[in-house]
Amino acid sequence: MHVLKFDLYMITIIWVVFLLLACWIGIALFLDFQKHRHNLENNSWTKTGFIGFVGNFFDTLGIGSFAIETALLKFMKQSEDRLIPGTLNVGNAIPTVAQAIIFIQIVEVEPLTLVLMVLASGAGAVLGAGVVAKLPEKNIRLTMGVALLITASFMVATKMNWIEGGGEAIGLEGSKLVFAVVVNFILGALMTAGIGLYAPCMALVFALGMSPTVAFPIMMGSCAFLMPVASLRFIKEGAYNRRAAFAISITGVIAVLIAAFVVKSLPLDTLRWLVIVVIIYTATVMLRAGLRTTAAPNS
Repeated sequence: MHVLKFDLYMITIIWVVFLLLACWIGIALFLDFQKHRHNLENNSWTKTGFIGFVGNFFDTLGIGSFAIETALLKFMKQSEDRLIPGTLNVGNAIPTVAQAIIFIQIVEVEPLTLVLMVLASGAGAVLGAGVVAKLPEKNIRLTMGVALLITASFMVATKMNWIEGGGEAIGLEGSKLVFAVVVNFILGALMTAGIGLYAPCMALVFALGMSPTVAFPIMMGSCAFLMPVASLRFIKEGAYNRRAAFAISITGVIAVLIAAFVVKSLPLDTLRWLVIVVIIYTATVMLRAGLRTTAAPNS
């Protein structure tokens, strides 16, 4: 009984922290938007809103939003290239926090596992950034790409009953928990090098025997903990597209609400196949980027 109350207390604290983060970044964005409302960029509310909806819908499915939104912003000519990183961080901060809040409520996950992994990713982004910045980006991408393909192969073999693996656990303890915290610390650091956390986190959760649904609150909570803080720097420096970020924030939250219902209603077996597809897609993108970077000096 006492354990149940403690778990509920921890979940409530996490929920409140994410709510405060959403309010914090929301107020900062609104005030900056109002301050510059007569000097906004010459782009389209409709197009940027569409971009935010599409990106965050697939983000909620675990596929990620940055690559999709970057491609659409460039294709539709809705932002200068130099403003895209700030636009993505600021515009997607509130939708990402919304993802974390929703999935913490609808997906059962052991609170201690959630808290430690979320804090580890945050610490990794802060403390590990300097180390990661010195590593060759192509080596990181190639290593992560191969690791994800191996994990995806393991998941497919499990689904086909060729080997045993996966599980239904909602939390970790002992050496598995320590391992998960250390890996999520590393993943948090890799985010500073542009390596997405979602797919590797999905692979980690599966490899340690947890239910694939548990990956959603963990990976979204990790990003929700980081993005509002990063966004404030872009807002302070004005290094983002205000109209696009504001539109993405609004339509992104709507997309999250719709996609969260889709994820929740998916049968567990279907969700496992979705996770496999996401991991293979991410691995392919990383390997292509890594190989392209390797080939560039010779071209």
